[in-house]
Amino acid sequence: MTGPRLLSDGVPEAAQPFLTYLAVERGRSKLTADAYRRDLRRYGEFLGGLGVELDEVASADVEAYAVCLRTSGLAPSSVIRMLGTVRNLHRFLAAEGLAPCDPTVEIEMPRKPSALPKALAESDVVAVLDAVAVAVHQPTGDVRADAAAIRDRALLELLYSSGIRVSEACGLGFGDLDLDVSFARVLGKRSKERMVPVGGPAVEAMRDYLDRGRPVLLGARPADRDAADAVFLGARGRRIGRQAVWDVIRRWARAGGVRGEISPHVLRHSCATHLLDHGADIRTVQELLGHASVSTTQIYTRVATERLVQAYLDAHPRAMGSAAARR
Repeated sequence: MTGPRLLSDGVPEAAQPFLTYLAVERGRSKLTADAYRRDLRRYGEFLGGLGVELDEVASADVEAYAVCLRTSGLAPSSVIRMLGTVRNLHRFLAAEGLAPCDPTVEIEMPRKPSALPKALAESDVVAVLDAVAVAVHQPTGDVRADAAAIRDRALLELLYSSGIRVSEACGLGFGDLDLDVSFARVLGKRSKERMVPVGGPAVEAMRDYLDRGRPVLLGARPADRDAADAVFLGARGRRIGRQAVWDVIRRWARAGGVRGEISPHVLRHSCATHLLDHGADIRTVQELLGHASVSTTQIYTRVATERLVQAYLDAHPRAMGSAAARR
């Protein structure tokens, strides 16, 4: 009873070609690759307990692993992701001739329910943006805190205006901005570039940040070469990170009196939903958000439709019968 040979980080050695394939041929980001490694490390530990090599795994072993995950207290979404990693691994090994068969082929994998994305009401978005605008126009006298507020306003305006992902905002460099024509170039998933429009208020806030906020955060000398090119900087003068952006959004959501969990993705959802509410074409929204398939974008049409129906039920004088029937 030996189990798979493991690499120094606990990942099964036989899974390395799969990880190389994801990084080199599929262009997966480091964050995605790290998530796969964590999932494979856990799978390797389980197989080690069974004394089974990767190329010896049978359907019963995968089913046992699924039961183990479901009874471990993990969130359903985590279980689905981890089993998806296992499925993709075994498909790859079988296709490349590194295993005699794919043990997951006859196993029905659980699917994540199609949940509607959360979107803020337009009034809530305005409340968040107004809260940070007030802070910008009423400086405290703390130079770095005031510079951070200027940055936060630019960041929030850009996220809502363009619908870009938090990772895309964090990765922006000076060569990606053309505020004269109100566009930005972002590097999305699978290293795909796209151009996104930047609205007037966002352009104004960005110009203000680049003129007054960023120089203060940068300091006399850039912390490193990456910081010198980064558009958005954190408190220590380095390129801002994802967690810092989350903190920025939570802070100004609270300041604006918006309740509930607010994240960068909520602003992205809000941008898409509000565009559709105001008549934007779904293909335009797909291109703006950088979705590979329009089917991903179509979920927002459900959001917009539900909002339309609710507005009708709330406002039309002869909608009472429909509302009662729905209860």
